[in-house]
Amino acid sequence: MIHFDQFELNNGLRVFVHEDHSTPMAVVNVMYDVGARDENPSRTGFAHLFEHLMFGGSINIPQYDEPLQLAGGENNAYTTNDLTNYYAQLPAENIETAFWLESDRMLSLAFSEKSLDVQRKVVSEEFKEHYLNKPYGDVWHKMRELAYKVHPYRWMTIGKELSHVENATLKDVKDFFFKYYRPSNAILVVAGHVTLPQVKHLSEKWFGDIEAGQKIIREIPKEPNQIEARVLDVHANVPLDSFYKSWHVYGRLDKRYYATDLLTEILGGGGSSRLYQALVKEKQLFSNIECYHFGTIDPDLLTIEGKLVKGVKMAHAEEALEEELDKIRKSLVEEKELQKVKNKTESLIAFEDMSVMNRANSLAFYSLLGDTNMMNTELEKYQAVTAEELQHQAKVIFDESNSNTLHYYSEN
Repeated sequence: MIHFDQFELNNGLRVFVHEDHSTPMAVVNVMYDVGARDENPSRTGFAHLFEHLMFGGSINIPQYDEPLQLAGGENNAYTTNDLTNYYAQLPAENIETAFWLESDRMLSLAFSEKSLDVQRKVVSEEFKEHYLNKPYGDVWHKMRELAYKVHPYRWMTIGKELSHVENATLKDVKDFFFKYYRPSNAILVVAGHVTLPQVKHLSEKWFGDIEAGQKIIREIPKEPNQIEARVLDVHANVPLDSFYKSWHVYGRLDKRYYATDLLTEILGGGGSSRLYQALVKEKQLFSNIECYHFGTIDPDLLTIEGKLVKGVKMAHAEEALEEELDKIRKSLVEEKELQKVKNKTESLIAFEDMSVMNRANSLAFYSLLGDTNMMNTELEKYQAVTAEELQHQAKVIFDESNSNTLHYYSEN
């Protein structure tokens, strides 16, 4: 059980406090309710670009990292299709340094043509290195465009096209910042060797005077139900043939999420999973195979991907995979196998909760979902999943008309 307190400032900033006096450290986590799904289709990659710009300094603090390092701290950030998160960990006696730094860049991020040009180049190089020039780097660009037709999940957080970031103007990024990087669209979590009165005082002192901003009203287009299979064949200079197949599944707040998550573990969650045992070890058709999903807020994709053993025909590998999916559609998962993946899930949740930084991040994320206490109740929902429910979801999800298949052929 993760205990926490919460309050809200007059400008709408939601604040959560998790006291843990077993550590000398403190974590300050600021999560903004903005991700790649909020971008204009003609200006993608901005949420990720901002992750870089936020470390470029504010009007009062030219270098974000230096004061934090002098206070014994470290920091990082990440962007997803749904959110952007910034976090810092430092000795608890120096926690005010983190409040000062986070509040100052929320209040007065330094915008200049020079800083924008520097970060544009950094992101552009990242795009080229990881998504254009790297073998298989464009897989998810292609899969997202294949699977999504209207929802903004059809582009990755790095952006749909390199030109969108390359052509970003100072006005573009200022407009994005003042729309989304406001207290009313942010969640502050402070965890570790802190007290509630202390955090209330520091939150009001450093964040209380920042203008609230307009509350975001989303009008994200809903992806229509897929009614026919989609297939894309790609030929590229890669070492091995590779196979990817995605099915539309449920969003993070859907009660069917838990059965879907356990299905991915049964099928492809490591060396003891069904697909690995059958298709890698026994039949030796794939050199590796996995099944996963992203846990997105809006309806997600469940994906099976694997690289084929040299010489194996794509059709043969695909047929063998379909045989394994047919088994889980037609037969109930045995209680022993189901309990095994439930135990693994419980262990993963417990391991996540060991770190103060992870607890802070989870508090922010569940708050963003609308129910912070979910982090204390989700295990019960996993434990409640039955074999009958798993079989039902396997039949619904693994419907060929709901599938998107990418055959990635090696030209070598």
